[in-house]
Amino acid sequence: MKKIYYKKLIRDEIPKRIVESNGKYLCKKLNSKEFKNELLKKVHEESSGIVNSTNKNELVSGIGDILDVIDEIKKIYKITSKEIVDSRKIEFKRKGGFNKRLFLVWSEDTGYKSNEERNLK
Repeated sequence: MKKIYYKKLIRDEIPKRIVESNGKYLCKKLNSKEFKNELLKKVHEESSGIVNSTNKNELVSGIGDILDVIDEIKKIYKITSKEIVDSRKIEFKRKGGFNKRLFLVWSEDTGYKSNEERNLK
């Protein structure tokens, strides 16, 4: 059978599902630092799944996957729900919400770096 190299963090029951499908696999256990890094990458992977959702069920499933990853990140980094709520309030006050449905086409360069630009480095 052809091998597919995923090289990504997976859920605990995935190896069992591979075996049940008569497949073979190779996994390794990550150390703490590797696990933290892969969890953060997993947020991006799961988020991209939402972008490609074609119906409500896929969207609900994708959001659930993201929340599972975020819950694990909160646990690993010892982040409380209160810290997140407080941060959201601060960011909402600073940047607002999405009620106006604004789409930024362009802006003059004021030196501000968006999350996307920071993550490209």
